[in-house]
Amino acid sequence: MSNRDYYEILGVSRTADAKEIKKAFRQKAKELHPDTSTDPDAEAHFKELGEAYSVISDAEKRRIYDTYGKDGLNSAGGGYGGGGYATNWDFMSDFGDIGDIFSAFFGGGGGRSRGPLRGDDRRTTLELSFMDAVFGCEKKINITRLDACQTCNGTGCAVGSHPEACGHCGGHGQVRQSAQTMFGNFTQVVTCPSCHGAGTIIKNPCKACHGQGIAPKDEIITLTIPAGVDTGTRLRVAGGGDAGANGIPAGDLYVVIQVQEDEHFLRDAYDVLMKVPVHYTQLVLGDHVRIPLLKGHYDLKIPAGTENGHIITLKGEGVPVLNQSHLRGNLLIRLDIQIPRKVRGDEKALLQQLHDLHKHNVKAEDIRHEEGHASSFFSKMKSFLAGK
Repeated sequence: MSNRDYYEILGVSRTADAKEIKKAFRQKAKELHPDTSTDPDAEAHFKELGEAYSVISDAEKRRIYDTYGKDGLNSAGGGYGGGGYATNWDFMSDFGDIGDIFSAFFGGGGGRSRGPLRGDDRRTTLELSFMDAVFGCEKKINITRLDACQTCNGTGCAVGSHPEACGHCGGHGQVRQSAQTMFGNFTQVVTCPSCHGAGTIIKNPCKACHGQGIAPKDEIITLTIPAGVDTGTRLRVAGGGDAGANGIPAGDLYVVIQVQEDEHFLRDAYDVLMKVPVHYTQLVLGDHVRIPLLKGHYDLKIPAGTENGHIITLKGEGVPVLNQSHLRGNLLIRLDIQIPRKVRGDEKALLQQLHDLHKHNVKAEDIRHEEGHASSFFSKMKSFLAGK
């Protein structure tokens, strides 16, 4: 028996409740485990910790210890004191995930039995048009996955036969495994090695699936695509993956979205960008232009004197927010002057007249003003570079 106070060893007060005691023990056990600690006395401290916990975590032992001290435990009998203190702990009830700390004692992972595994997940890619991704749709997809064998209906047994209860675990799918350690006798619940958790043994397997109970199956799945999905969005179809052998539940199907580009719109998260080509005169004089929206059309007013590249924002005309379709991004419209590659004769004559008129209206004093401004600019720049 350790000579140190048990509460001190655990690092808790004498009024600590069961939850605090268990938390402190778990933390200390991780720190002092001989396989991971660099302390040369870790094994002794680890054993000391187990001794303290075996007493303080037990209500009756704790009462005796609080009243009479360690001598009281020795005189009480029942293996409380000395080197033979009783520590028969069931990981299923006491430790939960702390069982991995003691995995070395059992040659593998400890802890709770995790029950039957699921079958494998599957993944496929679905290509959508720009508008289908924006507003949502329904799509049918073809997949091939493992499902219950049609010959044996998933039992894995030949027609006319049935699975038999596993003799090793008695049909429970789990067995208790014990090991003697420095703490005493530890017990944990593990998956039965004979039936692998199924609880049954197939002695006469189905020839179609070789006793696995699963076989490839082609399926058509109708998938509801929510509004607002984008490239990279992953949709999950629960149970749409491969079924597991011997009745193990199926995994999930993950559908990854790939969205096609659109000739008019460019998406940026939930906002949509578009360019509207305009003529020089439309920006100078102002105009009304009918433009396409994601749904419908809009008469856009261009104010007179609008600059090239000006962006007009239409709020709420963008993409619906995924899973919040009442919220939408914005539509950002950029006005860009379209320069024609070829000009017809009459248009060219008018443009030449406009050009000549513009040159004629530039007065000499305006030129002098511009020259004076340029001279002033270069004079200031020269002074700046000279450090004045």
